[in-house]
Amino acid sequence: MNHEIAYEQCKAFIDCHLKESGKASRLGAKFGERPFVTISGQTGAGGLLLAETLVKHLQERLPGPSSPWTFFEKELVQKVLEEHHLPKNLAKFMPENRVSAIADMMESLFGVHPPEWSLVHHTAETILHLAELGYIVLVDRAANIITDRFPAGTHVRLVGSCEVRVHRVMEYLKLDPKAAQRFVEQTDRDRRRYVKDHFEQDIEDPLLYHVVINTDFVPLDEATRLVGDLVVEKHHRMEKAH
Repeated sequence: MNHEIAYEQCKAFIDCHLKESGKASRLGAKFGERPFVTISGQTGAGGLLLAETLVKHLQERLPGPSSPWTFFEKELVQKVLEEHHLPKNLAKFMPENRVSAIADMMESLFGVHPPEWSLVHHTAETILHLAELGYIVLVDRAANIITDRFPAGTHVRLVGSCEVRVHRVMEYLKLDPKAAQRFVEQTDRDRRRYVKDHFEQDIEDPLLYHVVINTDFVPLDEATRLVGDLVVEKHHRMEKAH
């Protein structure tokens, strides 16, 4: 998907909710019970491709009540954060108890007074607000760890052999084999370090996810159906429980 088109979709998602400022009742479900998905993937394992197909698949099977399913990856989260002054604006239409709950989660993640209100902290709070809105797919940036107290989340990890992932990066970024290998290794190191340094977790720990998919063997359409089924079935179970 074109990055500019993806950003416009994210912007439309945010704008739709900002127009509902003051209409807290529109949130409907209990705190953290709107469906959403997080995707963490090894470099070249297909995280963005899965996010693109999954939002279309889920919009058909479990339509968003006020705006279509939308995916946010790290650059889009940052751009939306900057241009919309999130999460302050989103907090305007959330009931106070929900805002307080997010503040409690931030405290448990980073402490009452983080040493500096860095991009990591801003991004984490934005991710929490977006997950509370629901009907989104969040790619990378430790979104599964940040939102693990939200019962409606479905957390996915994509893996694959280095050989296959390097080949995908070669095709996607038009790199030669050596450059693609370096890119894969460096990006994987950066992602591991980000999660370890800021959240004290191992990004490869399978217990952080509901499902781990090897994209060497599971085609994109099958992975989309698999994750879609998990999301829809979880949503129906939670509805029946209420």
